[in-house]
Amino acid sequence: MTSEMQFEGLGSVIAMRGSRASVVLAPDFGKGDELSRVTVGKLLGIVTQGCLLVGAVMDVSLQTTTLSGDQRRATIAALEIIGEIRDYAAETAKFFRGVSAYPAIGDAVRVLHAAELSVMFNIASSGVIEIGRLALDNRIRAYVDVDEMLSKHFAVLGTTGVGKTSGVALLLQQVIKSRPDVHILILDVHNEYRSCFGEGALTMSPRNMRLPFWMFNFEELVDILFSGRKDFVEEIDLLAELIPLAKAAYNAPTTAAARVIAKRPDAPTVRYTVDTPVPYRIADLVQLIDLQMGKLENRALMAHYKRLIARVEQVSSDPRYAFIFERANVGGDTMAERIGYMFFKSHTGAPVTIFQLAGFPSEVVDALVSVLSRLAFDLGMWGDGANPMLLICEEAHRYISADKSLGFAPTRRALSRIAKEGRKYGVFLGLVTQRPAELDPTILSQCSTLFAMRMTNERDQALLHAAVPDTAADLLSFLPSLSTGEVFAFGEGVALPMRVRLNRLGAAELPKSEIVGGKPSEEEQGSVAAIVDRWRTGGKDAVPEKPDASAKPGLTLAI
Repeated sequence: MTSEMQFEGLGSVIAMRGSRASVVLAPDFGKGDELSRVTVGKLLGIVTQGCLLVGAVMDVSLQTTTLSGDQRRATIAALEIIGEIRDYAAETAKFFRGVSAYPAIGDAVRVLHAAELSVMFNIASSGVIEIGRLALDNRIRAYVDVDEMLSKHFAVLGTTGVGKTSGVALLLQQVIKSRPDVHILILDVHNEYRSCFGEGALTMSPRNMRLPFWMFNFEELVDILFSGRKDFVEEIDLLAELIPLAKAAYNAPTTAAARVIAKRPDAPTVRYTVDTPVPYRIADLVQLIDLQMGKLENRALMAHYKRLIARVEQVSSDPRYAFIFERANVGGDTMAERIGYMFFKSHTGAPVTIFQLAGFPSEVVDALVSVLSRLAFDLGMWGDGANPMLLICEEAHRYISADKSLGFAPTRRALSRIAKEGRKYGVFLGLVTQRPAELDPTILSQCSTLFAMRMTNERDQALLHAAVPDTAADLLSFLPSLSTGEVFAFGEGVALPMRVRLNRLGAAELPKSEIVGGKPSEEEQGSVAAIVDRWRTGGKDAVPEKPDASAKPGLTLAI
């Protein structure tokens, strides 16, 4: 007789309340092997009316009770019923969430066999990925439906040091294998992911990224120029008036451009808005400001014009912002080239693009995340979803805070738009954070699959309690006790809530931070001068790009 059959009968139901069953366990329930142990988190079966109800043990206690007139001590377990296996004794056995018939007093309780666990958790097909093994039985593989996970978005939550980044890397590597058509975009706040993908990733940093300023919308450009300051209202209004003229000047023949800038009565109608993504030149914008200033009758207003010119010239010439303003006075419509390089696998052959945000000036990171998120959505929408993308947002609470007064509003709107509408256009969202309580709950609620790792903060746990189904909420009480590399998976992408030990990554695939600190060694002392030089020049030791053949020469304005 096998040990599984030896402990068929562990006890019986003695009370029911809603979806919670109380079970008295047989006196010898713990005298066998591991299969007979009843501990918190274990799954047990209740045989009732031709079905095998499945319940998760939430509480075990030793109580004094009276059974058949005999008072004795008994072990009582509380089970949260999460579903049922129909035709459990046949090959046609199938697991269903919910309960069609509740148990009665006296119904038998027993262990679940490996075959029954497989029926519950094994959703193996061409559309699933394997992420690890069940913590309750390491013989059972843990699967995730990748299409459900992507199309309805997902979130990975957990405190620092629990293996969150490694877990994300594992998920993404499996997604690449299962959905090679999906291009993955990673907003890498700590520069950790490049080592995970080797040659399969294109890494974008200030040294090789070129994102022309005219591809930023007005709010994003204002944030770059004025860094959120509120004492430039007049200057911002002036920019809103003149940027469309600068765009019209660049995109018109030379004589027509001169008329646009001169604003003569016969000037052509300006067909551009401040947000239309067409090229223009900083030199033309500055010249427009200067010309407008020369027409002023009230000389007291000149200070605003001079301050705006000084600010535009200062920021556009700052070497830290070279990835935005380099060759700003030459121009050239490179939008298709830039977007194809960053967002389309067909242009580079790499299934992953990593944006290493740690290398960019902190003043522009919010605007950078905003423009990348916005471009991803617009590409999906205008491309009719023909090029599916997955945007991974690390440290998501920095950009979509629960406090709407914090962060950069355009970034919040861009990510919120992906969360609410992105699935219609093949743009998917993956949020990664160590502080889920600080995330915008509306955006988090759009993530239908959650991977929760160890968390001890009560606010974070309370938020998850509100986000998961009632039948799974009690399982969250185990979150503080999860070990490193363990995760609770909930939602549409999994068969039912499960505790998983994630597969281990190889040494070459583990995330490694590229942000180096500490005191340099003697061998490194000689490179300090080179470091300082790169610091001062904003990393201008990178290989320069070839000039655009399509670039238009600067305008000579005959005013």
